[in-house]
Amino acid sequence: MALPAPSAKGTVPFGEYKTWYRVTGDLGCGLPPVVVVHGGPGSTHDYLLPLARLAEEGHPVVHYDQLGNGGSTHLPGRGADFWTVDLFLAELDNLLTALGVADDYVLYGQSWGGLLVARHAAARPAGLRGLVVANSPASYPLWLEEMAVLRSQLPPGVNDTLLRHEAAGTTDSQEYYEAMTVFYEKHVCRLKPWPREYQASFYEVYNDPTVYYAMNGPNEFHVIGSLRDWGVEDCLPDIAVPTLILSGRYDEATPKTVQPYQDLIPDARWVIFEESSHLPHLEEPDAFHEALTTYLKSL
Repeated sequence: MALPAPSAKGTVPFGEYKTWYRVTGDLGCGLPPVVVVHGGPGSTHDYLLPLARLAEEGHPVVHYDQLGNGGSTHLPGRGADFWTVDLFLAELDNLLTALGVADDYVLYGQSWGGLLVARHAAARPAGLRGLVVANSPASYPLWLEEMAVLRSQLPPGVNDTLLRHEAAGTTDSQEYYEAMTVFYEKHVCRLKPWPREYQASFYEVYNDPTVYYAMNGPNEFHVIGSLRDWGVEDCLPDIAVPTLILSGRYDEATPKTVQPYQDLIPDARWVIFEESSHLPHLEEPDAFHEALTTYLKSL
């Protein structure tokens, strides 16, 4: 399906750096824009471009690339101590202010972006009207527990191959990549071939993996970066806006990793897409669009 054309593209200064953004629709239309926060960390906006369809319902949509990837400033020489949650929270605040939407907006965070927007929302910013947490674990320790379960259910020999290369430090080998792809095709994107939008972000990560490797690790299920002990469970009771939680039945973000959002956010409801894994906006686009537009109308 053809996406609506962007109404604006550009960059905003973020200290000495730049954050790239894309707007679809009219930011002055009177409805709060949906600001889309991508996963990774270290991915790009591309795989979430289908959310631009919301502009056809009247809600302007803001996509952006987080620092270190895509159209934003790349910093391949920066070490792990530079890439922090606080850095990306500050970047989000800066973007909202620079675009003039900080007094009236909705946040959509997918995967790592879901944790980021939850932390942002817990500070109770005055302009936040609603929150969508999509395919996101509430903590990385929970995520790692469930990764072990999902890995054990892969076809015979696949996890043995993964474990062997992880122990040897050879996660850049072709054999490891092929075994990794088995997991991705089951729990990240079940469509074959992978949609163009997802392929674009997937390859962007590996074109400059600085952020992803520093904060996450070599892939989705082997988290050895700085986020491995981090989570947002402690702040979820402080979220004071209506929250929509989304996940897929085959999602790498399993129900156990998502449950704290439902249990701890005071006003939350959870939709599970029965034919999806980690990307229901691509895997079940019509059902996804209906769930999201229904939520936005309820605000």
